[in-house]
Amino acid sequence: MITKLDKNATRKKRHARVRAKLSGTSARPRLNVFRSNKHIYAQVIDDINGATLASASTLDKDFNLESTNNLEAAQKIGELVAKRAVEKGISSIVFDRGGYLYHGRVQELAEAARENGLQF
Repeated sequence: MITKLDKNATRKKRHARVRAKLSGTSARPRLNVFRSNKHIYAQVIDDINGATLASASTLDKDFNLESTNNLEAAQKIGELVAKRAVEKGISSIVFDRGGYLYHGRVQELAEAARENGLQF
């Protein structure tokens, strides 16, 4: 009998494999991405201290686009999280794509963060 996993369970397994290999430190925190059907979220996390250093999402008050689930929204969130991280003195990070493929909204967010001062 073949058992079928849903897409999110498969993503979580992929994410667990990736997270076993990378971790954020004070010198080089982790940029975590989570995307849902309606929104996209990004956090800069120091795993050693267990602290979120900077974050941005399409639910923020600073976010002022009508659509929250397209490539343009992902670019805006990448810009916001990069600006907030650079303000706190963070320039070098580790990118955690959250088990998602590096494609579409995740890729746009990463490229926008790179253009606005984050190095990874």
